[in-house]
Amino acid sequence: MATKRNVCLLLNSFDMGGAEGQILLLARLLRDAGYYQPHLACLSRSGVLLPEAERLGLGEIPEFPLTGFYDRNMATQLRRFTAFLREREADVVHTDGFYTNVFGLAGGALARLHGRVGFRGETAGWRTPRQDMFERFVFRLAHLVHANSEAVKKYLVERGVPEKRVTVVYNGVDTERVKPVDVARDHALKKLALPHDSRRRFVAIVANMRHDVKDHPMFLRAAKLVRAKVPDAAFVLAGEGELMESLRGLAAELKLENDAFFIGRCDHIPELLAVADVCVLTSKAEGFSNSILEYMAAARAVVATDVGGAREVIADGESGYLVQSGDDETLAARIVSLLLEPERAQEMGRRGRQIVEQKFSCAVQLERTQEMYDRAIAVGSRLRGGKISVPNFGT
Repeated sequence: MATKRNVCLLLNSFDMGGAEGQILLLARLLRDAGYYQPHLACLSRSGVLLPEAERLGLGEIPEFPLTGFYDRNMATQLRRFTAFLREREADVVHTDGFYTNVFGLAGGALARLHGRVGFRGETAGWRTPRQDMFERFVFRLAHLVHANSEAVKKYLVERGVPEKRVTVVYNGVDTERVKPVDVARDHALKKLALPHDSRRRFVAIVANMRHDVKDHPMFLRAAKLVRAKVPDAAFVLAGEGELMESLRGLAAELKLENDAFFIGRCDHIPELLAVADVCVLTSKAEGFSNSILEYMAAARAVVATDVGGAREVIADGESGYLVQSGDDETLAARIVSLLLEPERAQEMGRRGRQIVEQKFSCAVQLERTQEMYDRAIAVGSRLRGGKISVPNFGT
């Protein structure tokens, strides 16, 4: 690596989410490494992560607001985006999801970038069939498609994306940010507004409440079963979204109103993980879960549904447990076993921390990402851009 290059990281917005957090982590890693200079751009300058993005010191973050894919505004924003890529002398554009794939890959093709990298971070359950079809068409404009797990790669290849165009780069986790913290339990509980009862044992889930694919009802149904076996168990739901009120209602129906704590968006993840005895994820579908990585980086025992790339990080029975989606009885049984055998839970947590440090660190993520950009540029140098035609599959 000799010649410094520029990469445009295109986000949909700065809302709190896995893809957004990964892009900002990657921007920091690239900035500090100094070979690929990152430049941020977005479709919407909104969201709680915007101040964090601005603190990176990468210059102005332009916004390219869309009202649709087939109107005059789309053409206007594409012209602006193409001019931005040329002004920043971008070598690579790297998108973060469906809407940025459509907009960013089209803009990158118009600008004749050497490297165009699309992104897919989930399997089924998130997009409509028409959106999936549209996205697969748009991936023809990409030199490479970044999948964040082997499960996602398999999903794409089975649906017609050429295997040679799909490359797996796992999400990374800043192990220092969520490392096990030596903090007084009472102090952590006060920060989180949780009860200070020393007998309480906490089971936590960190997942947004904007999409039913996270399946919080499975977590709450399991919570009722756990409480019957472990009466002092408490259940912490960290995340925000429009489903919160209905989930509160379900908790009340299950008579968990005194044991289930909805703490909203959590700014104290290290403290939450420090007091959690077991951490859970109940998704119906995933690509590669950032929450699981954070749980394991904090040396917590994990119980997660066996979807997406979960088994690519969790060694079942060694660093955590995998259960079938929707099987709240087995989920509850696994949680109970860990609550009743804390030494075993702690050993699983230690093994999980070792796995993250070896395979999912920031250093590994940075190395694999830069290799992906180099490969995308090499692929792009062998190909010539063609006419862009966007079919009306709907969005």
